[in-house]
Amino acid sequence: MNKIPPKIAAALVILALTGCTMIPKYHRPDANISTNWPSVPGYAQPAATNAAVPAADIGWQDFFQDPHLRRIIEIALTNNADLQAAVYNVQQTRALFHVQQDTLIPTIDANGSASKTRTPNFFAPSGTNGAPKAIVYNEFAANVGITSYEIDLFGRIRSLRRQALETYFATDAARKAAQIALVANVASAYLSAEEGAQQLAISREMAKASQQAFDLTKQSFDAGVSSQFDLNTASTQLQNALVAESGYAQQLAQANDELAFLLGEPVPADLAPSAHFDPDICVSDIPMGLPSDLLERRPDILEAEHQLKAANANIGAARAALFPTIYLTGSAGYASASLQNLFEPASAAWNISPQIVWPVFATGTAYHELQAVRATKMALAAQYQSTVQNAFREVADALAVRETVEAQLSGDEALVKADQQSFDLTKAGFDHGVNSDLDLNVTLQTLDSARLTLAQAQYSRLVSLINLYQALGGGWSETTVQPRQSAK
Repeated sequence: MNKIPPKIAAALVILALTGCTMIPKYHRPDANISTNWPSVPGYAQPAATNAAVPAADIGWQDFFQDPHLRRIIEIALTNNADLQAAVYNVQQTRALFHVQQDTLIPTIDANGSASKTRTPNFFAPSGTNGAPKAIVYNEFAANVGITSYEIDLFGRIRSLRRQALETYFATDAARKAAQIALVANVASAYLSAEEGAQQLAISREMAKASQQAFDLTKQSFDAGVSSQFDLNTASTQLQNALVAESGYAQQLAQANDELAFLLGEPVPADLAPSAHFDPDICVSDIPMGLPSDLLERRPDILEAEHQLKAANANIGAARAALFPTIYLTGSAGYASASLQNLFEPASAAWNISPQIVWPVFATGTAYHELQAVRATKMALAAQYQSTVQNAFREVADALAVRETVEAQLSGDEALVKADQQSFDLTKAGFDHGVNSDLDLNVTLQTLDSARLTLAQAQYSRLVSLINLYQALGGGWSETTVQPRQSAK
């Protein structure tokens, strides 16, 4: 059997060692969440778990049905400053990863030089006739060299490379999380503005009816028919209606301001929210999946896990710092006194100088740094668990709100229907001279109050659907990501 030469064997050992690191084996922390969504009263029954497309992969263009809202979201994704900052953070961490990756490759410098030196007569040796003679020296050189290259014998550089890569992944996940939040916030602000416009229109009708009721009561009071108590009651109702109208006007203005802030520019006039209510503004059938799906679908959870993996890789770099560091410096080239003989074999020159550095008295510092990065990892592990549990809570809360809002919406619709019938009957009695103007205005105010409550429930239902979509990780993709077909 042929034996491997010692030099080749040593080179193979070094290559094998440089491929290893001291990064601990990664274990995902226990999420400590239930395997099923809550099924107690007040929670909606989850949709089928074998849906073709998970909620997180439903594109926001497909989730939101209103074309005006889609255009609003497009503007926000283009102009929002916070999202732009998240994008630049991704670009920064990607560049830093490549910088760290480049440290695995030796830096090779190429240089050429030429010099001419004249020695004065006073310092030159004597000539043939005994008199000093000045001498001119020529020197030409061409070299390539490696400047202080660290041989990654214990995986310190590779550990730092892994840390940079996981940091990049975490930043990219943070960008997706920022986009999800932006899409949901824009949609909620748009709905808030529409709700404010609708409530303001209804409150103005209520204020008008209250003003008419007060005028009628005042006329009756002046005629001695109504009492001071009746007049005070009508005045109180009028003032309450005017205060409510001002409050809804303020809410509408603030909702428009919030929407403009999220868009990064004033809301275009043709896209301004109106008092029109569209119950089908977004998809209502959202596939739920299982709680464990959140671990792979929510970008904020992925961000927390990548940060944990980066800290885990940093432990490998801290461990490697306890061992010696080996540097390699060398160069090869040609040197000659004449340019024409520069590249002849006899002009070849080279040097190599390996160096090993082991800071003996800094071992204690390196050990404490290792303990610090281990503590950082434990803190990030706890943060990961908190992120997972918060995500589970957000989905559970969205389910509870959706169920209760549906029940409230059904009751409010029935109340509006009943109040509408009462108003119609009162109006018919007024037309036949049975009921008074005051009776008609009272029933109208009751109907408008029920309409306000119904409008609030209608928009709360839509916002709950948006919150559930966000909680499940939806909104990071513009179009729906189709599932991969399994190989047959």
